[in-house]
Amino acid sequence: MTGHMLLVGYVVLARLLELFVANRNTRRLLAGGGYEIGGGHYPLIVVLHATWVLAIAFLIPTETPPKLHFLALFLIVQGLRYWVISTLGTRWTTRIIIVPDVPLVTHGPYRWLKHPNYLVVIAEIALLPLIFGAWEIALAFSILNAALLQHRIRVENKALGF
Repeated sequence: MTGHMLLVGYVVLARLLELFVANRNTRRLLAGGGYEIGGGHYPLIVVLHATWVLAIAFLIPTETPPKLHFLALFLIVQGLRYWVISTLGTRWTTRIIIVPDVPLVTHGPYRWLKHPNYLVVIAEIALLPLIFGAWEIALAFSILNAALLQHRIRVENKALGF
């Protein structure tokens, strides 16, 4: 099994597990009086991320050796991803869920950034294809992701009162 196959497999498994956790947390938040904001753009995010993984899986030859400096950065970003998720705990979800009268998280990476998870996503979308020299995939999906995130962050900031 090649490094390419292992890394793509890791990303697919990690995202499936994260979707399970996010959906469970979403149900809990909604049951606790929360409500979703901006759900209309969510399917676009799902499609973007799915096609990103598919592009990496099928457009990059599996025997392509990884560029270790990009791999090291990607692994650091994975640590940041799990720091964000663990900081939010049961409040972490892939959707924008507002729970009235619950204070915002202000510790962990949220001490310094309003949206550290989006910084992680931006880095991942660029780094994973760059690990295998696929700058075209990195550029194309980074541009598409920037457009979606610009809208999503605007919606989320408005809902959070930023």
